[in-house]
Amino acid sequence: MFPSEGDITRAFASQSPLGQRQQSQQPEAAGLKRREPFPAWNVVEDTKKKADAIAKEASREFNVASQKAQAKTGKIEPWTPKYYAACTVGGMLACGLTHTAVTPLDLIKCRRQVDPLLYKSNAEAFRTIRSAEGFRGVFTGWGPTFFGYSAQGAFKYGGYEFFKKFYSDLVGAENAHRWKTSLYLTASASAELIADVALCPFEAVKVRMQTTIPPDIRSTFTGISSVVNKEGVAGLYKGLYPLWGRQIPYTMMKFASFETIVEMIYTSLPGQKSDYNKGAQTAVAFTGGYLAGILCAVVSHPADVMVSKLNANRQAGEAFGAAMSRIYKDIGFGGLWNGLPVRIVMIGTLTGLQWMIYDSFKIFMGLPTTGGGPPAKK
Repeated sequence: MFPSEGDITRAFASQSPLGQRQQSQQPEAAGLKRREPFPAWNVVEDTKKKADAIAKEASREFNVASQKAQAKTGKIEPWTPKYYAACTVGGMLACGLTHTAVTPLDLIKCRRQVDPLLYKSNAEAFRTIRSAEGFRGVFTGWGPTFFGYSAQGAFKYGGYEFFKKFYSDLVGAENAHRWKTSLYLTASASAELIADVALCPFEAVKVRMQTTIPPDIRSTFTGISSVVNKEGVAGLYKGLYPLWGRQIPYTMMKFASFETIVEMIYTSLPGQKSDYNKGAQTAVAFTGGYLAGILCAVVSHPADVMVSKLNANRQAGEAFGAAMSRIYKDIGFGGLWNGLPVRIVMIGTLTGLQWMIYDSFKIFMGLPTTGGGPPAKK
């Protein structure tokens, strides 16, 4: 019923008027290269093979580098100073790199929060900034973003691991498991309280750099010096309260919902967390982080708008409460939600990538990934 492979090859092979029969019967004997009937399939298959080979090589290199790092640092026991140091470095990489990568989105968000009429859409904002300020202008504020969020990530992730253990020991193992969500919330809030003190000066410089057109601050540390000269050290911390108002609920949602979502994922999958390889566990971390990030963006957005407004528009000597009241009177309740769609995309992607990088670094150092299924029943 169906033609044979030889019939298909002869039908689609290049034709020659001389010796056609002999060539079709013995193409390789005649010095002709055999032609595959469906070359597109072969291209796809070759691409898959090359991609698999690259992935295997990358995995091998990762394992080699991981073994060297672990040999140099030695075995890291959980809940030791060496463990907290590794988590601190992982948090620094996770937050510093990801926030810097999405600086263009953050730039557009901040400018639209301060002046909703400045751009009609995010696409128009990107085109306008690119046209007026060049490619460098699109990354305005990357310096304070990198330094600030690297410091914040170090204290946030390292502090979370520390406070999670500290509060667990305080209430006992049985109560810690029973009240695990409350434990996640308390540990993350404690860590973020400290992390924001490190972030705030850089956040103040970043917002001023991004919301002034053209920027009157050109670099991170000259910006810090400029603010201190004009307003004193207090000028760097005038956005601390709204920053706490934004970041503490955000981080509580980020860690507690991530732990819960990851546990739900592993519970719904066959087997246990330990049955899955490193790649699968980091994929779960990204998925859980992205979903948690959407919740984070919604919870913390009004405070995020207020941080941008206060850093850009708070008058010298104006009391915090008076500035909040004045800004809210100007923008109203609806104004607190300016820029939410772009922030959902930004924070969802950020949070997913942060958890993936953080857990990848923990794997690199020979540590277990964060979160997982409930403990096995005895």
